[in-house]
Amino acid sequence: MSGTETDSDMVSRLTNLDVTIHTPARLAVMAYLYVVDSADYLFLMQISGLTWGNLATHLGKLEEAGYIAIEKEFRNKKPYSMVQLTSNGREAFRKYKDRLKEIMDGLPD
Repeated sequence: MSGTETDSDMVSRLTNLDVTIHTPARLAVMAYLYVVDSADYLFLMQISGLTWGNLATHLGKLEEAGYIAIEKEFRNKKPYSMVQLTSNGREAFRKYKDRLKEIMDGLPD
């Protein structure tokens, strides 16, 4: 913390993080999607360690927030879903990342 920043300022900055992204599972999904064009459910399940149901719940919250778009289709008569960040999601994650870095950089060594 800087000499002029109070503990309440730090707490305020922490509580102002985007809680939709801040949940560990959603943070992992958003971070991965930030660096790739898109990913399918199975791959997201594997990298996140989430079950199918948990992943669907977290993706639903991100989709509801407008952070991701899910494209569903059938391949060989099996459901196939691709997920990608929307422009709003990319901007929200960039802001989240910048704010978190600012908070971390403000902590004493």
